[in-house]
Amino acid sequence: MLSTTYGRWVQGSTCTSSYSQAIQVCSICLRLCDSNMYLLDGKLLFQISLVHMSFSISHLVPMWMEYPNEASSGLSKTAMGAILASAIAAAFALSAVATVLIMRRRSRHRSRTVSKRSLSRFSVKIDGVRCFKFEEMARATNNFDLLAQVGQGGYGKVYRGTLDDGEIVAIKRAHEDSLQGSKEFCTEIELLSRLHHRNLVSLVGYCDEADEQMLVYEYMPNGTLRDHLSSKAKRSPGFVLRLHIALGASKGILYLHTDANPPIFHRDVKASNILLDSKFVPKVADFGLSRLAPVPDIEGTLAGHVSTVVKGTPGYLDPEYFLTHKLTDKSDVYSLGVVILEMLTGMKPIEHGKNIVREVNKAYQSGNISEIVDRRMGLCPPDCINRFLLLATKCCQDETDARPSMSEIVRELEVILRMMPEADLVLMDTTDTDSGDMSKSLSTSSATGTSFVTQTSGSVNASSGVLSEVLAPR
Repeated sequence: MLSTTYGRWVQGSTCTSSYSQAIQVCSICLRLCDSNMYLLDGKLLFQISLVHMSFSISHLVPMWMEYPNEASSGLSKTAMGAILASAIAAAFALSAVATVLIMRRRSRHRSRTVSKRSLSRFSVKIDGVRCFKFEEMARATNNFDLLAQVGQGGYGKVYRGTLDDGEIVAIKRAHEDSLQGSKEFCTEIELLSRLHHRNLVSLVGYCDEADEQMLVYEYMPNGTLRDHLSSKAKRSPGFVLRLHIALGASKGILYLHTDANPPIFHRDVKASNILLDSKFVPKVADFGLSRLAPVPDIEGTLAGHVSTVVKGTPGYLDPEYFLTHKLTDKSDVYSLGVVILEMLTGMKPIEHGKNIVREVNKAYQSGNISEIVDRRMGLCPPDCINRFLLLATKCCQDETDARPSMSEIVRELEVILRMMPEADLVLMDTTDTDSGDMSKSLSTSSATGTSFVTQTSGSVNASSGVLSEVLAPR
């Protein structure tokens, strides 16, 4: 306000009558503003930048002031030099203040980062978990060569590396300045260090040095389940192998829910987080979004959910968790149900604007399940297909209470495997089959007289090979 008032006073005054008044005003303006002065055709041009403190908006106000011809005298030159010197000094002062503020801000950020890393290092010194140096990680990946990269996600990039002792590992390198990555980094180390199960990926070690954060896992040479379900896959798993993968992943998640201490909700179960080793044994991975399950309070009361911000992958998210922000073990059940539907159909959870759960329900309602079943699975008993479908649709119910528990899912998958012919159980390799094999298997259900073993009442539809009235469509 003061600078604006003086600016208006200068514009309205006759400076030819009082050169000293002009100098006085300039001195005040220099203390209040960032000013530049120019001499042009016998006129003194003041370009004053007024800074509005409330809104941090700057604008320029030009002002012309007439002064006598004596302005070219030694006195005016001296005054002009003083004004210019003052302007330069003011500019330097403002730059110095800005520099100090920026340096302080960076210093605080650096201090917070160092504090987080110090806490991280203190908390992850655990037996069986190795701490690697950055140089070791660089050597293992040939300086993080693009040819060594095997995957990429929101957290960072994944590389195949060979340690100095010859062990092949997967190195998960976080993106720089990723706050979410820092949280996931600490979470995953703490969780994986105390999780030991055949169907969970094993943590080998970590690197927390300078601006680098890396997690080192056992290497899974057969990649992810999603890779093998993709239409671009050269060879796709047969039905029996898919059953074994579903059963193994279910056992891993069941361990998290019941046997881990404390129990854990994964919160990001999906096909790309189910890895396959050299023998196609499935292992659940990526615990960056996991949350500890609630534990009983002093009175022994156990909360049924964890209230948290909704996180996960679109297409796999439990709709009730999405609406209420209440995370439960049934949230993982819903996500696993979507994975089972992927194994049945080969479809992605969301593709071309279509949701896999909705598409399967539509196909069931119209009696055209055989049209969406993945024909690359080869010949398989229709009753097993139907039971597998029934399990998936139950897992994907909107209502939490209508979904089975993980222990019920494991038991049902074991029953389905026992229903398979012994010859099929021996053939545990991927198969390339003619697209008509699956339709042939489904269409011959009535002719073979195969019975459907289930606790749910219903009958097999002869035209589609799918159990009719198994589950009321949503």
